[in-house]
This record gives sequence, structure tokens and C-alpha cells, in this order.
Amino acid sequence: MGGLLLKIFVPEGGGDDPAVRAACGKLSGITGIILNVLLVAGKLAAGIISGSVAIVGDALNNLSDAGSSVITLAGFRLAEKKPDKEHPFGHGRIEYVAGLIVSIIIIFMAIELGRTSVEKIIEPSATVFSWLAAGILSASIAVKLWMFLFNRKIAKKINSPSIAAAAADSLSDVAATAVVLAATVCAQYTSFPIDGAAGLLVALFILKTGADALKETQAPLLGKPMSRELAEEIDNLACEHEYILGVHDLVYHDYGAGRAIVSFHVEVPADSNLVTIHSMIDHIEREIGDKFGIEAVIHMDPVCSDCKCGEMRELAEQAARSVHPDATIHDLQVESSAQGAKAYFDMVIPFGQDMTDEEAKRAAEQYMRDHGAEAEIRIDHPLIES
Repeated sequence: MGGLLLKIFVPEGGGDDPAVRAACGKLSGITGIILNVLLVAGKLAAGIISGSVAIVGDALNNLSDAGSSVITLAGFRLAEKKPDKEHPFGHGRIEYVAGLIVSIIIIFMAIELGRTSVEKIIEPSATVFSWLAAGILSASIAVKLWMFLFNRKIAKKINSPSIAAAAADSLSDVAATAVVLAATVCAQYTSFPIDGAAGLLVALFILKTGADALKETQAPLLGKPMSRELAEEIDNLACEHEYILGVHDLVYHDYGAGRAIVSFHVEVPADSNLVTIHSMIDHIEREIGDKFGIEAVIHMDPVCSDCKCGEMRELAEQAARSVHPDATIHDLQVESSAQGAKAYFDMVIPFGQDMTDEEAKRAAEQYMRDHGAEAEIRIDHPLIES
């Protein structure tokens, strides 16, 4: 069924195609609105008939899902707007903002349901078993399972965090409604306030879903590191060219699907021809655009490459590893004077170390002095996924 809907309503094309993304977002949003509104009506009726706070809470959860679908739909519609003078990089990040709003709504609904459920545990009231209510809940589980599979398929097709969040929410709804159904059946056999306990468990399910979705959707807004796979592909592409000695400081700027910019530095021999290097870097930028659909901005770092520099590089790498086994160096420059040679370089150390950046810098510089060389070091941190 899901595949048929995609075939009917979504044009052919890749996940980065704006028309494909807009159609997928619209399809997911409208489907979510229709199905969730139907589930709200059915569960409210079941909750009123049985007097169950857990079923009513589950209905309110579906109401928030319907609202989330509205926000997702609006987000995709706004995200497809063309760049303008106020937003020269387009409006693609609105999709991430929509996902963030959806996550916050889910969290607030979980908190409210948790509060109501605790009150029901403290002051329990009898619930009435109804086969109609049980049937509605069973149908809801089937519908939500289908929605999970459907939204997951769309999310994978267009790599959408907001639709992936909707898929995760549908899966948590399956578990939550299953708990409510079990509680509805068991409540007729015990005096324990199982209805309130089930409502509290549902609230915890919803809260975790919201927290996971919030973590997923805020990452591209705050700025996340480039994936290691993409970094390695770009590194390999650049280093295939003559004169490129190394690549570092890769930064990925995500402005929404289909609009990304990558900037990085390439090390080249300091004695190479400037015009030749500039022409080669322009060529690399075009290659990255053609292969990955990403705009590239490359900075050139001239570095020494003679025998003496090679010995200094080896010493600098040893100094970096003395601070941390995974530390690396780049931008090595060697300055010779009557007092001897002095090295200037950047040292990249992982985040979350016990020592501060200043302590790491001093330790590496001391290692260099202990081995007969002066150094001035600047500390960097990784910009790609670990």
C-alpha cells in the first residue's frame, strides 16, 4: 500500500530532488493527519465508554501526532521555497525546525499524560471493560505499525530527520497502545490501579520518543560533524591530484537537503607554482560539485617538503602522539635561524580529554624542546565523526 501511494503521488527522482522531497513531505503529512484524526475519534469514544485515562491519554497522543503532521507538512512546503535576498542559501533548514517543534510537542504531551496518570494512581477509579474499546485499540496498533513502515520508507528515500522522527513516534505508539490494551484487559481481574500505571508507562514511551527525536533534529541546526565516509571520499579525491600533500579542517555546512557546502584546507609544496596550484584547486572544487552535489571552498596551505622538514614532521608527529595516541598534526612550517630550527604546526586532539587545550599545547612543546627543537603549536579538534 505504501509503495503504491509513493508511486501515485511522488514523481520519479532522487531524494535530493526538491520536487521529490516536497511530494514525499506532503504525502507523509496528509496521510498522518487523516489517520491520526480517525484514531483520535475512535480512542476518545473508547476512553469515554470504558472510563480509562490510559485510553484517553493514548487518544491525546494521537492528537499531538496529527498536529505534528500539520507542522511537518507546513515545514516541507516552506522548505521548497527558492533562495531570496534574505535567505541566499534557501529555506531547507525549515524542515529541521519543523522536526524540532514536533519533538517538543511530543515531550510536552508525555509530561501532561504522566501527570494525569500519577493522579489516577493516587486516586484510582473503576474502568469498564468493553470489547469495542479493545477492538479499537487493536485496530490502532495495526494502523500505527503501517504508519511506521510507511514513514520509514519515505524517510530513507529522502533522508529526512523530521519524517524519521514521525516514523519513530509511530513505533512507540505501537508499544504504548499495546500496553494500554493489555491494561484494559487486565483491569477487570485486579483492584490494582493498572489503568494509571499503564498511562504512566505510555507517558514514558512517548517521552523517550520525543527525547530521541529532539536529539536527532537539533543536530543539523546546531552544526554536526561531517560523516567519516564523505570525509574520506573527499580526501581521496583531492589527494589523487599532483602536489596535494594532505587534507585537513574539513567543515560541512548543511543548509537543508540538496544544499550543502564543504570547506577544507589542502597542503601543497611551498615552492610550487601559484597559478598551477590555483588552477588545480578550482578543478578539485568542480569535481566535488559534480560527484557529490556539494559546493566546495578550498584553502591552500603551502608547507615545506624538503628532507629537513621531513625530519621535523616526524618529530612533531611523535610529540602529538605523546599527548594522545590519536592526535595528528598539519600545517607544518619550519623556520631556520642562527639559534636553530623552530616548528609551527596545528595539533588535532580528540574532544573530551582530561587535560585542557593549553596543557596539551605545553606538553607537546616540551616534548619538542626535550628533543632539541623549539615549537609553537595551535590546538585543533576533529571536525568529522569519530
